[in-house]
Amino acid sequence: MSEAVAAWGAEVVAPQALHPLDPISPEEFKRARAILEEAGHLAPGISVASVHLDEPEKKLLEGFTPTDRFERRLRVVLVDVAASQVRMAVVSVTSGNMLSWRSFDASQPPYGQPGMLAGEPPVVEELVRAHPDWRRAIAQRGITDASLSILTTMTPGFFDVASEIGIRVYRVLTLHREANEDNPWARPVDGLVVNVDMTNRRVIEVIDYGVAPIPSDPGILTNGVEGRFRQDVKPLEITQPEGASFTVEGRYVCWQKWSFRIGFDVREGLVLHQIRYDDDGRSRPIIHRASIAEMVVPYGDPHPARRWINYFDAGEYYLGRSASSLTLGCDCLGEIHYFDAVLPDDQGMPYTAGNVVCMHEEDYGVLWKHDEFFTGVSVTRRSRRLVVSFFAAIGNYDYGFFWYLYQDGTIQFEAKLTGIVFANTQLEGVVNPHAAQVAPGIVAPFHQHLFCARLHMQVDGERNRVEELDVVADQMGPDNPYGNAFRVHSTLLDRESTAARVADQAASRVWKISSTDTVNRLGQSPAYKLVPHSTPTLLANPDSPIAARAHFATKNLWVTRYRPDERYPAGDFPNQHHGGDGLPRYQVADEGLDGEDIVVWHTFGTTHITRPEDWPVMPVEYTGFTLKPVGFFNQNPAMDVPAPTPTAGHCGHVSSPPKDASTFEPT
Repeated sequence: MSEAVAAWGAEVVAPQALHPLDPISPEEFKRARAILEEAGHLAPGISVASVHLDEPEKKLLEGFTPTDRFERRLRVVLVDVAASQVRMAVVSVTSGNMLSWRSFDASQPPYGQPGMLAGEPPVVEELVRAHPDWRRAIAQRGITDASLSILTTMTPGFFDVASEIGIRVYRVLTLHREANEDNPWARPVDGLVVNVDMTNRRVIEVIDYGVAPIPSDPGILTNGVEGRFRQDVKPLEITQPEGASFTVEGRYVCWQKWSFRIGFDVREGLVLHQIRYDDDGRSRPIIHRASIAEMVVPYGDPHPARRWINYFDAGEYYLGRSASSLTLGCDCLGEIHYFDAVLPDDQGMPYTAGNVVCMHEEDYGVLWKHDEFFTGVSVTRRSRRLVVSFFAAIGNYDYGFFWYLYQDGTIQFEAKLTGIVFANTQLEGVVNPHAAQVAPGIVAPFHQHLFCARLHMQVDGERNRVEELDVVADQMGPDNPYGNAFRVHSTLLDRESTAARVADQAASRVWKISSTDTVNRLGQSPAYKLVPHSTPTLLANPDSPIAARAHFATKNLWVTRYRPDERYPAGDFPNQHHGGDGLPRYQVADEGLDGEDIVVWHTFGTTHITRPEDWPVMPVEYTGFTLKPVGFFNQNPAMDVPAPTPTAGHCGHVSSPPKDASTFEPT
């Protein structure tokens, strides 16, 4: 019997899941709701904001076998909107018991609300459409038929506005259409903002900052260029006649020497569990859990109609709930394996979102190559990577979340940003230094997309450390007479208080996560280094309201000791929270990190200075990071990748007569 069973006792019933980390099943969602209902916690007016798997800790998963019984616990967040009460429960769907219950008053500091409920936008829209001030403002702009207008419901942030404190608030913008196929984001009704109180189901105020002309272009995305499409695009087919190289058993995936489990969470979306590499028969752990735990999109336009815009797309809108169903040949090419997601509605009942996670292999060019001048030997190996991805459509933007595993032991994450930039109209002759004109009468404000990855590390075991590595030049002197020497300087991040860091491209800065329990054949600690790619931090003033709520985005790296209740970099409820939660609170304990069970948090992203080429739909922009092995393997782990099978000639191993060394010219 494993520790997982011993820890929870033997008085449990058979679980629905096959593994403790499997996503929540429909039966488990229903049982959790029934437990709460029987306990009297699902009275009328109470909504289920989210349901999450309460994942067992690492030590409880050690030695798990498929025959073991185990308990399944779910964390449920409920909200009583009318009473401004937020409640959090942990229930055992195995034993049928409610294990814990706590609540807080969202009308009192530090405030904070669960993210948007799926049923709220229709209610908000009904309130706005019925309000005479909104109808009057629409008519003043020459809109005679408002039935085609789109109302977009948005989270309001926190700005210490008396009329918004202690209640659940949304801000509403209006977008214009004259036909169903029109792109509403291309025709904003600028300057019109409606604030709605969902606690009391009323419009707080309709604010009109002035009329600007509505653009005439409907911005239809499917017409090509005036109905014309390229005629010189030939078919490109990806084929794998013998099928894919991966195997899937439920949510457990094996691909070449990699193994991991695929999870899916209503808030974070795609989650990868127990990422391991088979090194000569040893299954070696690298990451216990990997996810994108938050992302914030702060806008840089101080205009009163837009200065409040700063979305927390995970904590306020829920990435998992926003997942798109993917289509073969459009979103994914090749031999594809899809995974569905089972998600909760506002009543905690399950529904299935089909084909939200796509997994496939991709050719990735040359893996390694050498043409030997002296012997005439030429060897090439081609690289292949495994891709696991999902897309989330949140309002005007679409975000792709892509995890890549490579044959050389590299792990990479890439975010793909596309969709429609948030735009507003601009009067002729007016110049906005905080935005760029993207089309006649249309400007798009500058903004940032700042993601935060939560990486619960397990590099070759439970006990890890983190070092910051900078490349520094030696001073000229007797030991460096030509001034060419440089070396690596290491700083141990041994306490939480010192483990909040920024990237430094000038120093080629990376962060090395290594085992404190094992050594390689050279006597070095096996490690992976986190290589930052695009590395902006929050540009808003440190004293700004958004900096208080998104403090995680002021640093590129945070390291904390693992605690099961520390899941999100901006805290559990960033929506309408006054700030200071999440990573700055987690670090207050200032615990030691060296040789501990640690979580690495990495903030990365892009600062989007908009341009005409982003309109009417934005080409994909990329950002992300890479984890590369450093002494984790004894040599290049891709030495055993077989030679490719070319359609013509030979590229795996070619021998030709040695060249005349006298003609060799070094480069």
